[in-house]
This record gives sequence, structure tokens and C-alpha cells, in this order.
Amino acid sequence: MAKKPYDSGAVKELLLQALETERGGIKIYTAAIAAAVNKDLRKEWQEYLDHTKHHEQVLTNVFAELGMDTEETSPGRQVCAHIGASLVKAIELARAEADPADAELVACECVVLAETKDHSNWELIGKVAEAGKDDVAKVLKAAYEEVEEDEDHHLYHTMGWCRELWIQRLGMPAVLPPPEEVKQVETAIGASRAEQAREDML
Repeated sequence: MAKKPYDSGAVKELLLQALETERGGIKIYTAAIAAAVNKDLRKEWQEYLDHTKHHEQVLTNVFAELGMDTEETSPGRQVCAHIGASLVKAIELARAEADPADAELVACECVVLAETKDHSNWELIGKVAEAGKDDVAKVLKAAYEEVEEDEDHHLYHTMGWCRELWIQRLGMPAVLPPPEEVKQVETAIGASRAEQAREDML
């Protein structure tokens, strides 16, 4: 029998972490929305919360199709849960102790941290889908294609929001909504170009 082009145990671990990341993301966005001061950002995060709930369902369906237990744990999954809970606590601490603008910034940074892991998970799921030709790869390919664009959007747009809110907090002219939002950025290259164009948008 031909050897699989990927490690099945590692794929299982990736999926366990990915599901936990989405579940944590739902809680993080809920906390971040409560901390948002900018109404455009609040609306954006509400959309991302809806997307994240959908992504959690997509992965739940993947688990069902692959005969996996959505509640199975692993050390890596436990770490993901711990990080997610810590980010929620950080937002709640900022809301309790900092002024609203600073709490919003903390929330934004926490979302960027969460979305960096989330984006990485889905990028790796895409790599597995691309490498294999078996049923697992087919299931993952369908899930990846359904979610990928949202994940790019979440990460690059929130990074833009975080940068511009910090620039505003530093007392300098900011572009709000950020260039990534205005230019509907969906790729790393697009995000870089949007950041370079910000001076022309002031």
C-alpha cells in the first residue's frame, strides 16, 4: 500500500486544534465586540463572529464525515483552549481597568493573535488537501475552499484596524476604516500594498 503524503496523526491533531481555535474565536469576538468603540469596527467584528460560528460548523461537519469525535482532547488542543481563554480574560481586564480606547486596542490585538493561529490552521488544512488524493483530502479541500477567503479577510483587515487605531492613539493622523478595508484586501500582497497606499488616503 502506498504511503500517504502526510502524517495522519498530525492531521488529526491539526483538526482538533482548528476546532478549538474556532470555538475560542467565538468567545474572543464576543468579548471584542463588547470592547469596540468604533462603530465600523464593531460591525466588522459582528460579521467575523458570524463567519467564525459558520467555520466552527464547517469543522464539526468535517469531524462527522471523517468519523472523529469533536470532544476528543489532546495536549495541543488544551493549549489552544488555554490561549483562547487567556485572550478573553485580557479583553475583560482591559475593559475593567483601561479607558475605552485602550480597551478597544487590546481587543484588536487579541483578535489579531487569535486570527494568526486560525489563519495558520486553515493554511495547513489547505496543504493537506493539496497533498493527498484520498477521502480525507477531499473532505478537507471542500472545507478549505468554503472558509479560506474569510480567514484571509479576518487577519489582514484586523491587522489594518490595529495599526490605524494605534496610530490614532499615538496622536497621529489615522486612516479609519483602514486601507485594507477600503481596498477589500484578501491577500498578504494586497495588505502590503494597502499599507503602502495609506499616506495617499490621509
